[in-house]
Amino acid sequence: MTENPIRRRALRIEQNPDIPLYLFALQAGEVDRVADVARISRDEAGKLLGYQRPEKKQHVKQILDYLDSENVLFPNGLILALPSSVRFKGSRGPNSTDGLATIGTIEIPLPESDEAPRPALIVDGQQRSLALARTKRSKLPIAIAGFVAEDLEVQRDQFLRVNTVSPLPTNLVSELLPEVNTKLPTKLSARKLPSALVNALNQDSDSPFRGLIKQASTAGERKSEAVVKDNSLISAIEESLSPSGVLFPYKNLSNGTTDTAAMRDILVVYWTAVRDTFPDAWGLSPARSRLMHGVGIRSMGRLMDRIMDRVLGAADIGSKDAYNRAMAELALVKPYCHWTKGRWPELNIPWNELQNTPRHISTLSNLLIRIYLQSRMSAS
Repeated sequence: MTENPIRRRALRIEQNPDIPLYLFALQAGEVDRVADVARISRDEAGKLLGYQRPEKKQHVKQILDYLDSENVLFPNGLILALPSSVRFKGSRGPNSTDGLATIGTIEIPLPESDEAPRPALIVDGQQRSLALARTKRSKLPIAIAGFVAEDLEVQRDQFLRVNTVSPLPTNLVSELLPEVNTKLPTKLSARKLPSALVNALNQDSDSPFRGLIKQASTAGERKSEAVVKDNSLISAIEESLSPSGVLFPYKNLSNGTTDTAAMRDILVVYWTAVRDTFPDAWGLSPARSRLMHGVGIRSMGRLMDRIMDRVLGAADIGSKDAYNRAMAELALVKPYCHWTKGRWPELNIPWNELQNTPRHISTLSNLLIRIYLQSRMSAS
């Protein structure tokens, strides 16, 4: 048998006279006692039930790992649909309201048993609610916005509205990631290092990409100069950080450290050599040069793994010799490249019809690597 009801200090927001809206807090461990998740399904007659998607176990685990970590800040609350049986009692006194919100106490009836349906339903935050039910911080206060509506149509309307908000632009997330030093979800954490390297390439005075990378913060006159999309370069670096890439050995998986400076130097040496090998194609808009297009950046990025692996076997990355050797390796493929005019004979395609698609990236990178390896064998 459960305690009945639960009482909390609350604000009644004077927004809609027909649908009371309350802001209050629940302990993490209380959320599961108050609210159920109405999963979408159909009954035997085919009638649609609920509205929530299935549990995303990995997402819930990431939230749970954060909740159980140190120095938790969890401002993103839950939205609940409350039953009409909730009661709100305003506080006495002349200052209990400012015309926008009224201070008082909300009472939410709890079910008479753990098996009985909960009085409220989760409209937004079901993955968070599942993590909150499992966290060891069961007393953690959680912000709740609850509106009184037992009508399923109203609940579904609100569910769709809060879940159709546009996701953050990818380049905005990429630019912000290096500035966040807290533990991130796995997917974002994997993008943090490539994003940091791209930021450095766009800022450092010795980088061939300085000012050429279009990021979320790129503004004004700089937009016309920023001809390389950050996502293309981030994807190229992500590939090079894979076990077959030239940047991979600079990640120490045993102790979790990364030699970011060495990675940056490798990128600067290689892409400086690319710039100096193809000076007429560097710094132009993607419409005028496929070298600066996503297909060129990604394909030359894959070639980097082959070339710089050989360069680093013979020269220190900080030496002039490394740059000279990279130039010599790139000279092997230079005669076969058509970044700004002509056509790629083996691909049977004009230079400006190459697109930033997986098929064209794969085809062009395969051609470049094949030409490089064949030229290297002929030269040796």
